[in-house]
Amino acid sequence: MSEMESSKPIYKISKELGFDTNKIILACKTLGINAKGSTKRLNSEELEKIINYFNSGKNASTETIEIGNKKSEKENKKSSVKKESKI
Repeated sequence: MSEMESSKPIYKISKELGFDTNKIILACKTLGINAKGSTKRLNSEELEKIINYFNSGKNASTETIEIGNKKSEKENKKSSVKKESKI
């Protein structure tokens, strides 16, 4: 089997798994797989790690933390804008 046949690009994996490509890339980073874009090809071993990652539910805690951080960043910006407008 050639390298092309034994690997799949992230965008195809995301379609098959039903996840956004950014979630797949984030999972790759979490698992130590070097992936910067949706055209990066994952070999069968990396693909298995990704599938196990999403099946295990470990991705849920990562998403919760990210949502919390984004929310607090927005709140910080709003409060700093309010303070500036009072001056």
